[in-house]
Amino acid sequence: MKLTQKIRNKIKELPEGRTFGYADLGIAGEEYQSAAKVMERLQTKGILKKISKGVFYKPEQTDFGALKPDYSEQLRPYLFENGKRIAYETGFSLYNRLGLTTQMAFRTKIASQSKRISINRGALKADAAKSYAEVTDKNYELLGFLDAFKDIKRIPDSNVKTSVKILSSKIKNLDEKQIVEMLKYASLYPPRVRALLGAILENMNGVVNLQKLKESLNPLSSYELGLKVSDLPTTKNWNIT
Repeated sequence: MKLTQKIRNKIKELPEGRTFGYADLGIAGEEYQSAAKVMERLQTKGILKKISKGVFYKPEQTDFGALKPDYSEQLRPYLFENGKRIAYETGFSLYNRLGLTTQMAFRTKIASQSKRISINRGALKADAAKSYAEVTDKNYELLGFLDAFKDIKRIPDSNVKTSVKILSSKIKNLDEKQIVEMLKYASLYPPRVRALLGAILENMNGVVNLQKLKESLNPLSSYELGLKVSDLPTTKNWNIT
């Protein structure tokens, strides 16, 4: 099959408004230079549009004209490398999506372990943050929860009690395998994160064994989060006040 037809077929499979790069076209690296010419022709015909160097999208056509991808889709190319997730959105913009705050962030944060990602392109602005673990498609949501635990006292327009309630309800929707994975990543986070996660999981009536998590904490340390036993009944077991 000719390269032009191969690219056309792949683009047909992509939804409108979805951003993509050469790595998403199912072509070999040595074909990228030839593919660039194909992409130029497709742009001329209005089949796709270029959003930045090497990043394109199929415009969604409406009565008011072609729509640009939404903010999350514009951000997407920075989160993947060669089709593999290497980063995730964190900070206040993530906490807004999790329902922990109603405030919108003017700048988001991009967490990655393998590279430093900052963006300053038009309305798309992001600061780089270091991920506590290598980011994958399977763990980035778990890392986002742990980030929220880490920043729980600094989330604007919120309070710890409400945030704990919201995060607890979301963690209840995880299966046992995901919780075990989160415990593994929690070991890389500060002690206060491990303590709060332990208290929440214990309050869920022992979904998993928490002994190893508890042993990772200094029994003489305490963690001041402003929580009462009525807010989270297991706080005393994890030296949380």
